[in-house]
Amino acid sequence: MTKKIYSDSNNFEVVKEINPYLIEGPLILVESTNKPLSNVPPMLYGSKPTDGGYFFLTPKEKDELLAKEPKAEKIIRRVYGATEFINNKERYCLWLKEATPHELRSMPLVLERVQNVKEYRLNSKAKSTRQYAEYPTKFKQDAQPDTDFLIVPRVSSENRRYVPIGFMSHDNIVTDAVQFVPDATLYEFGIITSNVHMAWMRTVAGRLEMRYRYSSTLVYNTFPWPDINIKQKKRIEKTAKMILDARSLYPDSSLADLYDELTMPQELRKAHQENDKAVMEAYNMPIGNTSESDCVAILLKLYKELEKTSK
Repeated sequence: MTKKIYSDSNNFEVVKEINPYLIEGPLILVESTNKPLSNVPPMLYGSKPTDGGYFFLTPKEKDELLAKEPKAEKIIRRVYGATEFINNKERYCLWLKEATPHELRSMPLVLERVQNVKEYRLNSKAKSTRQYAEYPTKFKQDAQPDTDFLIVPRVSSENRRYVPIGFMSHDNIVTDAVQFVPDATLYEFGIITSNVHMAWMRTVAGRLEMRYRYSSTLVYNTFPWPDINIKQKKRIEKTAKMILDARSLYPDSSLADLYDELTMPQELRKAHQENDKAVMEAYNMPIGNTSESDCVAILLKLYKELEKTSK
C-alpha cells in the first residue's frame, strides 16, 4: 500500500513509513518520564501559591502598600509567570518566608492579606488546600530556587518559531505557569532554544487551544541530547551568548516583541540561525539538507536508544 504525506490537498510525498506524529519516520511514540533520559540538569515547576490572589500586587497596589507600610519593601518581590516573562509585565508578590511574626504584626495591611489567604484556603473543596490554611504566610508549594536559573514558559504562542527562554536571577519569584532549570549554563540554553529542540517540542508537546504546552516530563525529559566534544560545546556556548547579546540591544522590547516573526530583529534572527547550525552540527545533521521532519526522525531514533538504556 502506497503511503503519502500531504502538504496540501494537491501536493504529497510518497514515504516508506508514517509515524504517530504524521511525519515520515520510525513507529515510535514518546512517553512522558519524571526524570531526564539524558544526563542533564532537571527541569522543575515554579511555585504554586493557591492563595486566591491575595499574595499578588499590581504596580499600583505595591506603591499604595509601600506608601502606608514602608516596612513591606523587604517582603515584596517581582514575580513571573509565563505572561509576565514573555510580555515583561510588571507584577509583584508578598514573599513572607523569612518574615518574623513580629514583622508581620507590625504591618496590618500585609496581615490582612495573610488572613484572606487563610480564609480562601479554609473554604476550598480540596482537603490538602484546607490543611494548608495552617500556613497562610507561605505558597502552598514552594519550589523557588536559591540560585539563578533558566526559565521556560509552560504555554507559548504557536506563531513563534522559538519558545522564548531566558536566564533569571533567584531574587525573582516564579509561579507554576513556568518551569525552570536551576544552575543552567549557556550550553543548556543553547540546546533548548535551538531549532532542533523546537522541532522536538512542536512534535511531542501537547496543545492548549493551538498554543504549545511545554511539559518537562514529555518534552524536556524525553529529549535526546547530543554526545558532543569540547569544541562543539564551546561553539554552542558562543552562539547562545550571541542570542542574549542580540536581545540586549533592544532593552525596551519584550520577548513577545523580539520573537514576533514580523518584528524579530535581524541581529537576533542571525544569532539564532548560528546557534541552530552549531546544534545541528553537534548531532551530525547536514546543514541545509535536514528538514524538520528529518530532524525529528533522527531524534526519535536517539530517543528509542535512550529509552532502552534507561530501563
